[in-house]
Amino acid sequence: MKNTFGNAITVTLFGESHGPAIGAVLDGLPGGIRIDEEYIAARLTQRRPSGRISTSRREPDRYEILSGVFNGYTTGTPLCIIIRNEDTRSKDYDNVSRLARPSHADLTAMYRYGGFEDYRGGGHFSGRITAALVAAGAIVMKALEDKEILIGTHISTCGGISDRDLCAEADLRALANADFPVLDEKAADEMEKKILEAASEGDSVGGVLETLVLGMPQGVGEPWFDTAEGMLAHAVFSVPAVKGIEFGAGFAITEMRGSQANDCLRTDGSKIYTETNNSGGINGGITNGMPIVFRTAIKPTPSIFKEQKTVDIKSRQNAVLSLKGRHDPAIVHRAGAVINAVTALTLADLLAVRYGADWLRTGE
Repeated sequence: MKNTFGNAITVTLFGESHGPAIGAVLDGLPGGIRIDEEYIAARLTQRRPSGRISTSRREPDRYEILSGVFNGYTTGTPLCIIIRNEDTRSKDYDNVSRLARPSHADLTAMYRYGGFEDYRGGGHFSGRITAALVAAGAIVMKALEDKEILIGTHISTCGGISDRDLCAEADLRALANADFPVLDEKAADEMEKKILEAASEGDSVGGVLETLVLGMPQGVGEPWFDTAEGMLAHAVFSVPAVKGIEFGAGFAITEMRGSQANDCLRTDGSKIYTETNNSGGINGGITNGMPIVFRTAIKPTPSIFKEQKTVDIKSRQNAVLSLKGRHDPAIVHRAGAVINAVTALTLADLLAVRYGADWLRTGE
């Protein structure tokens, strides 16, 4: 399996949803990055389920750093972080070994691994693995913040309800510790009602996340296969439930004329900027110094409690699945922390390729 992402700075994921632990290995980090344990815990809290709009599986996500850190700073050697699974209920998945859940990876995992995969809770394909990704991402996200590069994500739309636009540093600060990442309180209430309504019917909803990056230097990225957009899209599409991504004006740009779509250039004498940001902060695969803006489509949680048509993959007979267990009626509010993490990992990697990994060192 290909479980490693990155060029100069890499992250490798391991573990299964119902195994002893999940974890990540960060390699290529320089020595001297400060480890803020409270910051890591806060990012994990944003990903953790809470309340009636989330699964009742309650993992404390107590993380352990096994290597690569000494006296509160990275050493420059591989950093291994693990999170032990403490609230598994594997019996809920006894029937999944033969009844593939629609729109899950059960069937494709069987095709790929010949029936030897761990199907409990989705195994290595589970969203549970994103806890390790968030912990690893928090380390580099804090390093980027120390370099005045800020990353934030909010729910743009969910259940037909829209939040206001994410546009300023104050918005990112407001989202930094938000459990439900929405800027407009009224919109947040309406979204939660839509999620609970779907849950009451045994169903689920999806949504769109919008991510804003401020302070990213210009000139970072490559013109072809390792473009800033391409690397971000690669990382974002690795997150379970992601089905689409668009940068800047996105697909709406196809409805514009060139005179409307082009971002005209201006200068204040010291820096060059654009009057609009339809390109989302990237041209020719390289950052232009404007805010990076992209939106991510999160599908409705495929684990629902309505009867669904499926196939018994052992007998090759048509069947009906009535799902049991603990499942989220929506994951869009939890996915924001994961998108922040993969964004941070990608940007740190791009910056290390451009300037060298030591650029990320605290105080440099």
